Amino acid sequence: MIIAVRLPASLLAGVLLVLPAAASLDPAAGPVEILDATGGLPAHIAGRFTDPVAFAETSDGEYLVLDRRKHTVYGVDRAKTRLRTIIEVGVESGKVLQPAALSLDASDLFAVADAPGGLERIQYFTLKGTWVGGFYLPTRVAPRLVLGPLVLNGVGSLQFTGQTFLINRPEQGAVIDELNHQGHVVRRVGVLRPTGHEADREVHVALNIGVPLRDPRGGYYVVFLTGRPMFRKYDAAGELVFERHIEGVELDAAVGALPTVWPPRADASHLPLMAPLVRTAAVDPEGRLWVSLMEPYTYVYDRRGDKTRTIQFRGARVLAASSLFFAGPDRLLVTPGCYEFTVR
Repeated sequence: MIIAVRLPASLLAGVLLVLPAAASLDPAAGPVEILDATGGLPAHIAGRFTDPVAFAETSDGEYLVLDRRKHTVYGVDRAKTRLRTIIEVGVESGKVLQPAALSLDASDLFAVADAPGGLERIQYFTLKGTWVGGFYLPTRVAPRLVLGPLVLNGVGSLQFTGQTFLINRPEQGAVIDELNHQGHVVRRVGVLRPTGHEADREVHVALNIGVPLRDPRGGYYVVFLTGRPMFRKYDAAGELVFERHIEGVELDAAVGALPTVWPPRADASHLPLMAPLVRTAAVDPEGRLWVSLMEPYTYVYDRRGDKTRTIQFRGARVLAASSLFFAGPDRLLVTPGCYEFTVR
């Protein structure tokens, strides 16, 4: 899953970006597990992608890859020998332009969020690339802004449950919007978290950007990306179960450097945009939450919200995960690099 920070079109003109300081790590602070890749796509296939931002596996063992820069969804056969194009670039229905996120459901339908002409759109398809349905959202975004692996505006955090779509639109007043197949809101989950900047709406909204996730054991998570890192767990009825801060020596310097005030803005066309401290997140089949930081570390939390592991993924080198997909209880697919890891 790729993560986006929402930026309305009217606010594109001027952006004040505050980057967190790099962490200074204390090696004595606690154990870090190094997980070496146990598989993945071969180099001659992975090397054909220019910007793979989603990597998933179907029930039949085929792989899906969303290449953001090529505006294309690819399929790779189970033997990892053949690459095929599933969805091509285009404005019309059944194609994608400026894609930000891909999500595969349990029945092997997949959804893609894109923004042709600045209009936010969600479509869903079969593995053959057949268009099943889709809709536009009643919001317009500016041309996509990209900071490394992150899309800085529009719908960029999407989970397709098969029946509904979970997205984060804090400007609508909740941390999770659940949409039906026609794009209508069927439920809003979770009030915005307090930020101390409620009087400055744009700062308040920016500090509530998050990743909505469905827990396969029931309920939802939302992981906040900007400001002080934290996450919330909600039950199946949408009621808050608990809230936890995301803490660790890997984050100490960055959290300590978080701004508390922003320069005055000349007009509404300027927005103080906070760089995320969290890059992506996912929930495994046992209901454990995996949170990958901007620094190359991933924290794992049990179902009570307690941190149990600190992990670094290593492929050709140590990597900062930009998407996570569980292909089983012990198999995790990661971008960049389209690697597979055993995570038991």
